[in-house]
Amino acid sequence: MKYKTLHEFFVKNIIILLVVLTGFSGFGRSQTTTRDFSKENARVSPDWVKDAVIYEIYPRQYSLKGDFNSITSDLDRLKNLGVTVLWLMPIHPIGKEKSKGTIGSPYAVTDFYAINPDYGTKADLQKLIAETHRRGMKIIIDIVANHTAWDSVMMKNKAFYTQDKTGVIVPPVPDWADVADLNYDNAELRKYMTEMLKTWIRDYDLDGFRCDVAGFVPTDFWETARAEVDKIKPDTIWLAEWESPDLLTKAFNLDYSWANHSVMMNVLQGNVPASEIRKVWEADKAKMPKGALRMRFSDNHDERRAIARFGEKGALAAQALVFTLDGVPMFYNGMESGDVTESGAPALFEKLPIFWQFAERRPEFPRFYKEMIQLRKNSTALRRGDLTWLKNSDEAKVLTFKRIGGNEEILVAINLSNQPFFGAVETSGNYEEITPNTGAPLPPDDDKRKEKAATSNGLPSLSLDGYGFRIFRRKS
Repeated sequence: MKYKTLHEFFVKNIIILLVVLTGFSGFGRSQTTTRDFSKENARVSPDWVKDAVIYEIYPRQYSLKGDFNSITSDLDRLKNLGVTVLWLMPIHPIGKEKSKGTIGSPYAVTDFYAINPDYGTKADLQKLIAETHRRGMKIIIDIVANHTAWDSVMMKNKAFYTQDKTGVIVPPVPDWADVADLNYDNAELRKYMTEMLKTWIRDYDLDGFRCDVAGFVPTDFWETARAEVDKIKPDTIWLAEWESPDLLTKAFNLDYSWANHSVMMNVLQGNVPASEIRKVWEADKAKMPKGALRMRFSDNHDERRAIARFGEKGALAAQALVFTLDGVPMFYNGMESGDVTESGAPALFEKLPIFWQFAERRPEFPRFYKEMIQLRKNSTALRRGDLTWLKNSDEAKVLTFKRIGGNEEILVAINLSNQPFFGAVETSGNYEEITPNTGAPLPPDDDKRKEKAATSNGLPSLSLDGYGFRIFRRKS
């Protein structure tokens, strides 16, 4: 998506906002039926998808060189961090005609079968994929099935494109002037796009796709294409950049929880109480298919950086919620170093590399990401457990909930305000605190760490610093 923020997209396309708020089943080209998807089952996903930690990479900005080889050389760090799925933003050549900014948007593609030469060669990409797999990780690419650049190789067939009454090819929406809308009423286009998806899986052994603005493409196309790709490699992950129940029954493993992201942003900016997050979660749960997986995130390439919107502590609190809510967590390259380099439009169309050295100034960021991911990896409850909301004594500021899976019960408390909290949470029983240490590093046998664990059984009484979070495990 190429708007500055999702909120801008909502303002200019108010009907999409109605979809998110009222739970209608689709918009644009996705199905608009009266089916009650909450009574249907979501597509069944393999365990590695349920347990995934997704890491979004913008190859142009990932390094000074901005190429595949720079990512390959960093795979050991990502593996050690706990990442399990790499998502590469579009890797295809970028259009020049009507392009935005100095370089153009990666979502204005000239050839879906080709590789952007700025990123490297076919061999470079194949090496990146092979080395990712060698480390036990998965890798997916961004697919922009809704539109192309104006100088796309597909322009030789005008029937592939949506045209106005005078036969002029049009963009999907006026603000996306740098791209031309594809016409899925055309059977040949559907065949072309399906074969393209199959080619990337068959020839490169990729592990799936993140599908840009998936709701602008007909749901039945996605379902047919998924069935065809499954014949080649059934165990893949498909992520829809959209929020609509119909996409999750057959085509996609998971989608964006945009409404959750939007309300979280409003809470952290002081516009609405923290309890609104629970309300949105419950509304989403009521409309989605049973067992639906949602991707949780606090930052991505469409937004201003979380650290710029929420401050340092607020950004960590937001991502703590991402890592502990139900669903699959994602984070965007540079977040783990506390990077503040601008993202989203117009930065999306320029060369603005991540300044990785921010980690020296903000050592709590890499420590937070490594320890939170490790905590999630070691917890069945956090990865796959059910979520139950708990009352607390100031729900305008603080979220409290349990994650229960197998014989494990985890209690999470997150302060989404800058004011300290002294109160109580509605629970009983004995707990031990397992909050990862994100302050100054302590040796594993440090007495302070032992003292902290020994004195943390005071629940239901609870104290939290501004933007603080604490995590507890019930003792058996």
